[in-house]
Amino acid sequence: MSGDTDLIKLYSARILALAADIPHLERLDAPDATIKKRSPLCGSTITVDVQVEDGRITGFGQDVKACALGQASASVVGGAVIGTTRSQVETARDQLKAMLKQDGPVPDAPFDGLEVLIPARGYKNRHASILLALDATAEAMKQAEQANCA
Repeated sequence: MSGDTDLIKLYSARILALAADIPHLERLDAPDATIKKRSPLCGSTITVDVQVEDGRITGFGQDVKACALGQASASVVGGAVIGTTRSQVETARDQLKAMLKQDGPVPDAPFDGLEVLIPARGYKNRHASILLALDATAEAMKQAEQANCA
């Protein structure tokens, strides 16, 4: 019975509110890069579009098909990502991974809202879904920068 109680605590009102209000759910008409990522463990997917100017995200769109935890992560990322650099996104991705897998600290601002996902540390089968938004955004930024250099 404690497993059920833990799962109920995991899906807190805050996580469910984030999952219900994901920013930038409209795909971009003319992205500089588009990346689709899938978690093989749970089947969650996210497609991210970015527009980049002077090394910063100026446009962002996402299509999120994930569990509530993946949706909550995408919500925080979507709310924080405009104006960030590839380095900031990659750092946040690495910090989120460490937070989940190694009890590391919460990611730096502007991605510090991901602290809401600390209770998911014990649910390893959900980690890939939680990481999808930042994984896809980092890869899209890399692709956009390579396209702009070519």
